[in-house]
Amino acid sequence: MKPFVSLRLTAALLLSMPLFISCSKPAPPDTDTATELATAPASASAPATYFANTETGVQDGNVRLIPISTPKGQFKVWTKRFGNNPKIKVLLLNGGPGATHEYFECMENFLPKEGIEFIYYDQLGCGNSDNPRDTSMWSLPRYVEEVEQVRQALKLDSSNFFLLGHSWGGILAAEYAFKYQQHLKGLIISNMMMSCPAYGKYAQDVLAKQMKPEVLAEIRKIEANKDFSNPRYMGLLEPNFYAQHLCRIVPNPEPVTRAMGKINQSLYVTMQGPSEFGISGKLTTWDRVADLPRLTVPVLSIGGKYDTMDPEHMRMIATKVQRGNALICPQGSHMSMYDDQQTYMTGLVKFLKSVDEGTLKPGATL
Repeated sequence: MKPFVSLRLTAALLLSMPLFISCSKPAPPDTDTATELATAPASASAPATYFANTETGVQDGNVRLIPISTPKGQFKVWTKRFGNNPKIKVLLLNGGPGATHEYFECMENFLPKEGIEFIYYDQLGCGNSDNPRDTSMWSLPRYVEEVEQVRQALKLDSSNFFLLGHSWGGILAAEYAFKYQQHLKGLIISNMMMSCPAYGKYAQDVLAKQMKPEVLAEIRKIEANKDFSNPRYMGLLEPNFYAQHLCRIVPNPEPVTRAMGKINQSLYVTMQGPSEFGISGKLTTWDRVADLPRLTVPVLSIGGKYDTMDPEHMRMIATKVQRGNALICPQGSHMSMYDDQQTYMTGLVKFLKSVDEGTLKPGATL
């Protein structure tokens, strides 16, 4: 779901789902536009209570370890709240599977000035959370129940609970909504298609064909031999695929590099499989397109023109749900929150506020 395969292989990938080498960086906005973006005031200043301290006892920066009950016993997952807003609380689901919350740190430059509360969360097996090191635990239904336990512990409900899932996190967020949308105020599916077979077909039929034939042939040969640890594999993918479709800012922003450097390879391979040009893990047949009309909660589908995912499919998601908006970032790739940052953040804030204010226009393109 491509944010990213393990950077561990690079040393010898940034989830599906990276450390990348050079490619052309998207052209920056002109000087006047950049100045306007940097100096523009927030559309609504954060309320005085946004940074109010609600903790009692020893202060720990709003970090909370939440006990999670699983079929294999109890574990703890790590969360950290940023800001206070009783009406808009955004729980962030990282991609991978197996990356960490850290690449969401760019939110800190955009959401606080709008008074939007957000919550970092490392899923079980990720980042600061417990890692049971048991592949039987890497299961989409189990992760859905984990998110529900986190929601309950944080006392989130339909009056304030927005769920944002990026890449694999988008699958998890959608699956959560299909079962528990009564608890949601809004859903954001970021850079993720709702069909893994269609995702694999897009990689094969569209993205692969954009490569030089000789490069693709060598990649295919390595894959056929299942020689995924071969340094040459990453050496080919980084400039020819990742730097084009995963993150077009090279070198990658530091939070991206840091998060991908900690990816849980066991979790990634179990769910996604080892290859970036096809999916062969537990998610191989996952497809929820036919179920999208069941979603009555407001939905924002975000994609990028240069994404590993089909931008037209992600635009389609917003038309299939009952109250959907689409946001396709014209300069963005899979990490559109970085390589088309102003488009991504402006659209995200607009959606969150329109839902909260009751002004959402279903079918709109943000």
